[in-house]
Amino acid sequence: MRAVVLGAGMIGTAVVKELADFECITSVTAVDISQEMIERCLDKAGNSKVSGRTAVFSTAEDIRSVLEGADVAVGCLPHSLTATAMEAAIAARCHLVDLVGSDFKGKAELHSDAEAAGVTLIPGCGVAPGLTNFLAARGIELLDEAEHAVMICGGLPEKPLPPLWYQVVFRLESVLGLYTKPAVAVRDHEIVEFPALSELETITFPSPVGACEAVLTDSHSTAYTLKDKVKNLTEKTVRYPGHWAKMKVLSELGFLDDLPVSVNGDTVIPRQLAGAILEPQLKGGTAEDITVVRVEVTGMKDGLRQTHTWEMVDLYDHRRNITSMAKTTALPAALAAKWLAERKIDTAGVVPIETLITGERFDPFLEELRELGIAINYTATTECDS
Repeated sequence: MRAVVLGAGMIGTAVVKELADFECITSVTAVDISQEMIERCLDKAGNSKVSGRTAVFSTAEDIRSVLEGADVAVGCLPHSLTATAMEAAIAARCHLVDLVGSDFKGKAELHSDAEAAGVTLIPGCGVAPGLTNFLAARGIELLDEAEHAVMICGGLPEKPLPPLWYQVVFRLESVLGLYTKPAVAVRDHEIVEFPALSELETITFPSPVGACEAVLTDSHSTAYTLKDKVKNLTEKTVRYPGHWAKMKVLSELGFLDDLPVSVNGDTVIPRQLAGAILEPQLKGGTAEDITVVRVEVTGMKDGLRQTHTWEMVDLYDHRRNITSMAKTTALPAALAAKWLAERKIDTAGVVPIETLITGERFDPFLEELRELGIAINYTATTECDS
């Protein structure tokens, strides 16, 4: 099976390396607009199965041209290009696993076209969205009546520095988007929106993390695919204490807005200015990072109240020499692509990961993730309904 990876940045390079290690994948082509990025990717992959190609990604036709002849692709592109990549995959009749989960409603409109083309398009298949999605779906599946599903995730510096106690481990554009976009959630089986950075709460993770804070963020496709199966569903993002308060002040004052303002006759977009100022402050003491996940689903089973909890505390991967965020984002996508190549996943259309990794597929997928280095702990508790 021939694979293509769109984008050869940090996460794209990690995906390339993992795909090349799978026996079912005969070749991997890394595609990027930058020859320098391609060369760096090839050097890190260190595998004769891997080749590189430069290309532009301006239109669906641009992307279709690099997908022609491929069996499966993984999209590691900016948010603005993901719908275009899906259109290209349909035209090229190539399965696509995409890391980005934004605009699920828009992408779902491509379902009929993808189904007719016989291709599978999996949006939002990283850590969050991705891991968190199918863990929540599994918890709901294990209950007779699911009441609450809470998906919690965050990337944290192992050595946080003031004043923001956070380091950017992927695109700053994506981080600021997360901080400004309304949080889509489910309340009483209905889709609702909450203001960005709302419902601040204190949360604790095992060592070496400790006390953190979490706020509501977008629950992506799960709000649409799981709302009829669970009464309430939310996603929250984790940071060290104090970070959210500072970012909320910036947001309230308009520094994260997209609307241009005039400064001494020059036009300035506040979010771009804020990004330029903040980026040097968004660094840890080292490149080492931690990714935390907790998914908790509560409801009724056989007349008793049950809670299913999955938790992950993942550290910088010194063997692969990549950040934990890169690993925990890249590996679920690479594994989903492998399963498509092996035809363990064969549902055509736009199909979110939470509709695929359920039932008999759940344990084998989690076991393969564990073998690759992502360990997720599971606990279940039962108590009498009072």
